[in-house]
Amino acid sequence: MSRPNRFLIALGQSLSTMGLYAAGHPARERGVDLTFNRLLDLLSDVQCAEFSFMDVGVAYRGRELEEMRQWDWAPRLSAASVGRLEVDADVTREQWAAALEQMASLLGAGTLSSAEARPMAATAVRIGALKVLSDAPTETSQPSSAASLLFEDTDESLDPDLLATLRDDAATVDWIHAEALQSERLPMAEVEAVVASMASAMHGERRMLFPLLAMKSFDEYTTTHACNVAMLAMGLAEELGCSRREVRAFGVAGLLHDIGKITIPKEILTKPGRLTPQEKAVMNTHPAEGARLLLERERGLQLPAVVAYEHHICLDGNGYPRLHFGRGCHLASRLVHVCDIFDALTTNRPYRKPWTAEQTLTFLASREGSETDPVLSQAFARVVRRGQITPVPLSPDATPEPPEPMT
Repeated sequence: MSRPNRFLIALGQSLSTMGLYAAGHPARERGVDLTFNRLLDLLSDVQCAEFSFMDVGVAYRGRELEEMRQWDWAPRLSAASVGRLEVDADVTREQWAAALEQMASLLGAGTLSSAEARPMAATAVRIGALKVLSDAPTETSQPSSAASLLFEDTDESLDPDLLATLRDDAATVDWIHAEALQSERLPMAEVEAVVASMASAMHGERRMLFPLLAMKSFDEYTTTHACNVAMLAMGLAEELGCSRREVRAFGVAGLLHDIGKITIPKEILTKPGRLTPQEKAVMNTHPAEGARLLLERERGLQLPAVVAYEHHICLDGNGYPRLHFGRGCHLASRLVHVCDIFDALTTNRPYRKPWTAEQTLTFLASREGSETDPVLSQAFARVVRRGQITPVPLSPDATPEPPEPMT
């Protein structure tokens, strides 16, 4: 086990002990000794130990500790305004004991005022709010333009190799669709590889990043939409505290949620205008067709098949296909439903301009309890507002353009 992980486990044990015993109890002192010794071990080869505590895990010196993603003290510390812990190598036991006392106090204080949440006075230990990288807005900020929050030029800010990898992923998804249509198999090895690549892309920067593919032409919508929903679904799953295995499973379900569209005539899929009632009826067959295709072509795809079938069913049972008996949809279906709406509405279509992110989040909020799951919709809004979503041109010569507000 790594030194940072050993220290964090000891920290959690000590904070638990401090919640059980009064000041001066021997058990509390043993907790201070244990964490201080682990801290000194950690500081033996660095000048400063820097931890960031978030709802979805812990970062040490700017890098996520994947093994501690399920460490339940991270969201508790974050909620208590202990988003950041920095300890210098010259820390004394007395300073560390005081820091532990403050953390325990903050954890037990409930809602905190800004004064109570301020960092400690000058010392070798510093506790405070999570640092915000660059000029990214915080969760509570209110940007004047949703486009300025979400869409930035990314050719310079993203590594060229990452851009090339994402374009390769899109090309692979396009091939997967063709292979599923022309053969009797679904190339799951390639599906899993694309999802793994996207997961790596999300964590390739110092904080979570959603490099969403921007279309060059309307013909690319099915491909880019599948990739983007998979990326957003994994991000939302992480926000909800899902395990790494669940996150990947939701990514696969997101990537395949619209697989049934390969059976829809291309003239309907790419029609530059609104569909007629007859064409819409054909389009509405894609959930059932997708579920059938997944179940027939590959064993073990029950979850993607369920999501393919349910992702257009609303929370109140409306939507399509209509269920013969009322029941709730799977969590993965409700999660993908939210991501599906967001990407669809913020994407330029032949018959309408793209909505801004804020317009789309407002729409999702207005549909809570009827179409969308309020818990998932609100969690998704948090992810969007504090994250960085960047368009990646599908082709090297494509130039992404930020969405224009609707008039």
